[in-house]
Amino acid sequence: MKPALSSRNWFMPGLGVKRWIVLVILGVILLTAGLTFSVLGLYARQAPQLPYLPLGLIALLLLAGVASISIAVFGLSRAILAPYRVNQPGAVLDVVYDHSRRGRGPRIVAIGGGTGLPATLRALKPYTSNLTAVVTVADDGGSSGRLRKELGVLPPGDLRNNIAALADDEKLMTRLFQHRFTGGALGGHAFGNLFISALAGVTGSLESALIEAGRVLNIQGQVFPATLDDVELTAEIRLNGQLITVRGESRITAANGHIEQVALQPPAAAGFTGSVEAIRAAEMVIVGPGSLYTSILPNLLVREIAQALRTTSALKVYVCNIATQPGETTGYNVAEHVEAIERVLGENVLHVIVANSSFQTENAGENTFYVTPVPDDHPLRQRYRLISTDLVEYERPWRHDPAKLAAVLLSLHEARHAPVSPATEQDIVLQ
Repeated sequence: MKPALSSRNWFMPGLGVKRWIVLVILGVILLTAGLTFSVLGLYARQAPQLPYLPLGLIALLLLAGVASISIAVFGLSRAILAPYRVNQPGAVLDVVYDHSRRGRGPRIVAIGGGTGLPATLRALKPYTSNLTAVVTVADDGGSSGRLRKELGVLPPGDLRNNIAALADDEKLMTRLFQHRFTGGALGGHAFGNLFISALAGVTGSLESALIEAGRVLNIQGQVFPATLDDVELTAEIRLNGQLITVRGESRITAANGHIEQVALQPPAAAGFTGSVEAIRAAEMVIVGPGSLYTSILPNLLVREIAQALRTTSALKVYVCNIATQPGETTGYNVAEHVEAIERVLGENVLHVIVANSSFQTENAGENTFYVTPVPDDHPLRQRYRLISTDLVEYERPWRHDPAKLAAVLLSLHEARHAPVSPATEQDIVLQ
């Protein structure tokens, strides 16, 4: 442990603060002298023996004192804050203002996993640092699956993706975190997966590892697992007219059948306390986007998570996928996505359904199949507020555009206390 530094260490060579302290002292002396001679000048006529200075010189003393103190305070602040803002480019005032603004942002929880949830986080992180991502830990494929089998750790892949989404995408450390090895014994592993697994071993828990990883990348928010239990996702799949049981998240989509339902083993997996408390305290909870059966529902199948969603006073929004996923939601419309969630949560737990209304062909490719709208006569229109708007990213229209998604979600948050009539006849279309 490093010895505590005494107050006299502030005057050690090389700290870069002595000059500013001296300038502050000089500024105080000049300001005091100016004020003193100002007072003496008021009594100079009654007591001519009192010393006094011309008015112009007094003003000069006052201005010099104020300027010296101002410059010293600015320089001292930069010197003291320098170690804490090495990863925060820009002017000090801009950094402080941005930090304060985001700190006052809304408390938002986003639930999901895979590649969908990071889109929500990237959309919202410029506006609030009070973000919590609740992420599935049912993954058993790829790098996460290998680490899960070989090291006995919870799969870190989805957690890694969302930590990176809350960090600065342009930072070298963020790119390193997402780097995937291409050869040798580490081939296929993402550096971030190894980093989180190693941190879990060093700190003794995944919870501590996520906190430390967030500090390393200076993320805007926090990332929590839905549960710390070792869970396995199972599915009842209808394939070639037969109902079969598939065990393991990676095998469910690969089966390429019609998914009837999914479940967690063990079914009584305990919800992570941080995730449950964040949902209860949230102003807005966003479910999705993401793989419906393998990224979103595994979180909602954790009983404490589902119960927190049912009881929280937050505005609850489901962001539907833009495109269907082969082997999972082939041919699904928006209503079928919502109905799958209702089979787990129940009806009327969610408040708002946000869906895409732009089905562009440019850049889409032949393998992009869009999620179609809710049919006009579907009873879902009686249960929820439906918002249909252009959400596609032009270059990759199967993905959500962060700016478009942020505009919708923030407008919902701003209007949450305003009276809203149910959308019973048609979608509310944002222009």
